[in-house]
Amino acid sequence: MLLNTLKSLAVHPLTRGMSLDSPETTIQRLRIVQEKPFLKKFYHHCYLGLGKSLPLDVDGPVLELGSGGGFLKEYIPGLMTSEVLQIPGVDIILDGQRLPFKRAALRGIVMFDVFHHLPDVKAFLTEAADCVKPGGTIVMIEPWNTAWSRLIFRFLHHEPFRPDSQDWHFSGGGPLSMANQALPWIVFKRDQEKFKQQCSQWRLEAIKLDYPFCYLLSGGLAYRSFMPGFSFGFWRSVENCLQTWMDFWAMFARIVLIRNR
Repeated sequence: MLLNTLKSLAVHPLTRGMSLDSPETTIQRLRIVQEKPFLKKFYHHCYLGLGKSLPLDVDGPVLELGSGGGFLKEYIPGLMTSEVLQIPGVDIILDGQRLPFKRAALRGIVMFDVFHHLPDVKAFLTEAADCVKPGGTIVMIEPWNTAWSRLIFRFLHHEPFRPDSQDWHFSGGGPLSMANQALPWIVFKRDQEKFKQQCSQWRLEAIKLDYPFCYLLSGGLAYRSFMPGFSFGFWRSVENCLQTWMDFWAMFARIVLIRNR
């Protein structure tokens, strides 16, 4: 009861009472990011990580899947933004399981907090393998399963977190409310051998664990910020000191897949 009361008080007023699957909620999220200095700095740090993970020896456009309320276009020149919802300001409306691109048309695909919303990730990875050039990449930042994150995601986050799920797919719900935050860990860690066998067009290049505190302290997109923007550097230094123990502390992972040549 007390936890629910505290969560209710901390909810950001711009999203209070709004449906996750409403296009208006996604539109409001851009305003939330811009108005929360700590959260905007977190996005800045994540976007730099996504950009530097793209290949330098492959040309062509880069697609952002699920652009939502973000501003990644400021960091990756020529980025094509996309959404599954009908919202203004994105370049293309599409379903990640049916990508409307010619074979080997893309240099890469980037996404931030999107993979765990895809109801059939195998279908997405198969589609992406057709669209991304050999040597190109999929780069994503996603929730991760650790002792610390399980506590946070299960009790303080609104999205489902099911590390015991035996499936890579799910159904029911809308495009944003339908999710399993443990899905990236399931596919790329727990079921890594299955991934190698069933998605052989892709090579898992890297999993970089990070961000045990900064996103939480930012309040994310649903809650008020718990820290002022000027303190972001301090909290990043704390996180950097914990890099050796990220298997316990991390809440997110930057995952890099390379399209086999």
